[in-house]
Amino acid sequence: MAAIEKRKNADGSQSYRAKVRLKGFEPVSASFTRLTDARAWAAQTEQDQKNGRYFGQSKRHTLSELIDRYTADELHKLKSARSVGTRLDYWKAALGSQLLSDVTPDVIQKARDTIKATPTLRGAKVRSGADVNRALAALSSALSYGAKELGWIEVNPLVRVRKFSESKGRVRYLSDTELPKLLAACKASDSPHLMLAVCLALSTGARKSEVLSLTWAQVDLKAQTALLGDTKNGDARALPVVGTALQLLTERAKVRSLHDDRIFPPTARSSKSEYFDLRKAWDAACKSAQLEDFHWHDLRHTAASYLAMAGVSPLEISKLLGHRTMAMVSRYAHLAPARTIEISGALAARLGV
Repeated sequence: MAAIEKRKNADGSQSYRAKVRLKGFEPVSASFTRLTDARAWAAQTEQDQKNGRYFGQSKRHTLSELIDRYTADELHKLKSARSVGTRLDYWKAALGSQLLSDVTPDVIQKARDTIKATPTLRGAKVRSGADVNRALAALSSALSYGAKELGWIEVNPLVRVRKFSESKGRVRYLSDTELPKLLAACKASDSPHLMLAVCLALSTGARKSEVLSLTWAQVDLKAQTALLGDTKNGDARALPVVGTALQLLTERAKVRSLHDDRIFPPTARSSKSEYFDLRKAWDAACKSAQLEDFHWHDLRHTAASYLAMAGVSPLEISKLLGHRTMAMVSRYAHLAPARTIEISGALAARLGV
């Protein structure tokens, strides 16, 4: 509803203060010297609000203000806060001075294309679509907060901005000849941690950070499990500790540190680190095993691939690896043709065909 208040100014003149209060919108007001102007403004503002064309708050705040507010209120809740914060810094530098009402889909599209055409720091000629999409996702999170929580904008303009297509992701895993070579190289490594870390990664499919940040409090050797509470997707899950990994952990438990609960404690020089840095030892082992284009995360692919080839169901693989959706597991489906034939044969037999 609109209300108009007659006011007497200090110089003796009169003014009219129009107030519009409509459910779902923040109250707004404006002052006029003429009553007709106040009534016209109130009627137009009320009509714009009802028709979804009112952008009062969006003309009062800049994108930089919104990003600062989102950073203070929400960013720290994200596991990827550092990378999202870096991308938001880019948007502040690129479009931060613009009013939210001016941050239109067209403006964002032009900025998107600029990012795509900008080489990465590594010197790549073309920035990947996935990289650009992560930048758009960071901006979208702030804009959604501005729309849903703050009410500074009516809708997130990014919903009308096209994202780039992304590759389905590579599947690089150890072959039957590569696997023993890598294990032999890890066993011969000077690092006391490499063999254990690699065995844990291979037998559980856990991520690097999940393996290396393990503490003794998380491990139950009798139950042969390691409980992960702070995973990438936020869901707790238990890792099976079996085989060589269990043997090595049992041996390490006999000589564990009384002052540090971490299974892979960092060196004295890097005591503030979360865990021991295995980069040099890992690179040396891969070189010794003559592995090409093989990264630590490919140990996770190896675990998933061998599970698929053993006929383990995608649902069971997703539970072990900690995937919330089946989309990530579907990339390994082509590795289990024998299982597909077996299932199809069971269906044909049941149908009598």
